[in-house]
Amino acid sequence: MIGRRRLMTLGAGAMALTVALRRRAEGSPPATLRWAVDYGAASVPAVAQGYGLLVLEPHHARPIAPLRGPGSKLLGYVSFGEVERQRPYFAALDKAGALGKPNPHWPDARFVDLRHPAWTNAVIDTIVPAILAKGYDGIFIDTMDNAEAMERQDPIRNKAIVQAGAALIAAVRVRFPAIRIMLNRGYALLDSVAPSIDHVLGEAMATRWNFTTKAYETLSESDWQWQADRLRRAAAINPRLALHTLDYWDPADPSAVAALYARERAAGFLPYVSTLALDRLWPEPGR
Repeated sequence: MIGRRRLMTLGAGAMALTVALRRRAEGSPPATLRWAVDYGAASVPAVAQGYGLLVLEPHHARPIAPLRGPGSKLLGYVSFGEVERQRPYFAALDKAGALGKPNPHWPDARFVDLRHPAWTNAVIDTIVPAILAKGYDGIFIDTMDNAEAMERQDPIRNKAIVQAGAALIAAVRVRFPAIRIMLNRGYALLDSVAPSIDHVLGEAMATRWNFTTKAYETLSESDWQWQADRLRRAAAINPRLALHTLDYWDPADPSAVAALYARERAAGFLPYVSTLALDRLWPEPGR
């Protein structure tokens, strides 16, 4: 005999699943959503308006309304794990002692101590509000992989930086409950923050730029699967979470670019393929 309590448990589980599926259907972007990243200052409105979700550099002196398509969402870029020297808040954070050594791949950027209260205050009180004030619907959070790398390199000096990064994202969600939040990778803290975000990006899923050889290269199947597993695990935690991918390849090779789109889309992801510079929009071949 199953018993009444077992039946009630099964019923509650089925109800919870139904609610989760309904929330995903209502709150998630459609499987056909076209999205892109463009950090350049000269985005072409006619091209930009064709995307349902667009990640832009918010510090360019330009109106963003001409870039918005019908019903589209615009997200402003913000780096949580490092700060570039040209950012208006760099000097104050450096003076407060919140910045560390330079990123070897991007020397103009300094790593951030995510535990430092000056950084938390800057994000919550200055950086995110300034982006939203320009008309953006939310933020795109980059460089959170730095937290894991820093903690691994010096576990004692950088203790609890991953935890601090998760706490910062949760604090942003509490302070700005209605905005869209997209996280780039950040797998060490993704499970913790999955309920607080709307989109997660697997950058360099199948291909990447090799900084040593100065060329685009294909990654192994196991590399792709490693990211795919983590993206899907986050979606199991938050069924409304949209799973995006970003691959890098030479646009002069449209057949390879088209194959990347087909591969990621067949796996259930929302793909975009661009160049490492991410300074202009590259439409999908055949679109």
